[in-house]
Amino acid sequence: MPLLRLPEPYAFELSTARYRAFGTDVANLWHDGGLHRVVGGREVRITDAPGGVDVDPLDTEIEQVVRKLLGAEFDLDEFYGFAAGEPVLAKLVEELRGLRPPIAVEPFESLVTSITAQQVSLRAAFAIRNRLIERFGVRAEQAYAFPTRERIGIAQPDELFEIGFSHRKADYAVGLARSDLDLEALALLSDEEVKATLTALPGIGEWTADWFLARHLARPTAWPAGDLGLRKAVSRFYGEGRDLTTKEVRAIGERFDPFENLTAHYLLAGLMRET
Repeated sequence: MPLLRLPEPYAFELSTARYRAFGTDVANLWHDGGLHRVVGGREVRITDAPGGVDVDPLDTEIEQVVRKLLGAEFDLDEFYGFAAGEPVLAKLVEELRGLRPPIAVEPFESLVTSITAQQVSLRAAFAIRNRLIERFGVRAEQAYAFPTRERIGIAQPDELFEIGFSHRKADYAVGLARSDLDLEALALLSDEEVKATLTALPGIGEWTADWFLARHLARPTAWPAGDLGLRKAVSRFYGEGRDLTTKEVRAIGERFDPFENLTAHYLLAGLMRET
């Protein structure tokens, strides 16, 4: 099986844990010890290997997708150097060395996934997301391709309501698909411009925009202070026994500049290990 080398350190099991923690993800499917993802109509299997991952099949298109999916663009060495001066982060880095946050490869998939997760548990969000994928996506072998923007654009909101979306979320997802916004071009904008552009759309608030910056664009300083999970994690590690407010979490995030994104993922992973 072809080897794709990744920047060291890289811990495959740790880095792909998200795809197993909240139930099955049929578009990023953990199957028989490997991660399956459909790329360009072909199902790709990714497994752990010394020095990186084995990828089958592997070509230039697939390599670009897999590198992004597995968080290869994050600079762990600089982050670990920074974390050495932060006692909490230093301990988490020791426990989670090689964790590279997985990245949502497609912007439309990232935004629709966030819409499904608004104000529900992650387990419920994964279940709703799976039903969307199975209904409107295309199955390859084991895994499904996430539905295209064009496919959701011709769907009726009631079809999404039937599979677990609220009426509002169904309107938001279909409205996003039908909008004339160039989602790929968002990568060329500053963080502030991305947030302003996205939050101008119905159903896209600051929380969704922050996670888009963090989990799709992999922006170093993305810090979703309004996220309940992150607020719990920051409260656990920095709250001295009390629940912190969103305002307090946002202020604490400033101490991690310019590594807010990686810090958020390590705090969340650290909290998950304790629960």
